[in-house]
Amino acid sequence: MAGCLWASYILLSARTGSAFPGGTGLVIALCVGALVLSPFGIAGAGYALLDPRLLLTGFGVAMLSSAIPFSLELEALRKIPARVFGVLMSLEPAVAALAGLVVLGERLEMRAVAAIVFVTVAASGASLFGERDRGL
Repeated sequence: MAGCLWASYILLSARTGSAFPGGTGLVIALCVGALVLSPFGIAGAGYALLDPRLLLTGFGVAMLSSAIPFSLELEALRKIPARVFGVLMSLEPAVAALAGLVVLGERLEMRAVAAIVFVTVAASGASLFGERDRGL
């Protein structure tokens, strides 16, 4: 299921990047996401969400974890084929694990390392031996 949703994300992002100029598609997507999830946040936190420090922290987290990375991904999708982008996205868990090891000293269990290797190999194999792009 997660793989299907991830593939959908890549394909829909490619279409969004070609349909809207600049970051317009990303802004629309982030606004819709914020509107859809706001009732859950309000139900859980209530008036605490109006704290200026919390709002500023939330803005910083949103920019660093969503807006900036997604805008870079959208720009990459405009310049490279979706299949190449898919392989690069499959490397994200490996890069995150390496960053966790170097920066935080975290060590993964063998099972997690095997999962990262299998996902990366599968994505690479699908891109190398799968169907070619049909004009996304």
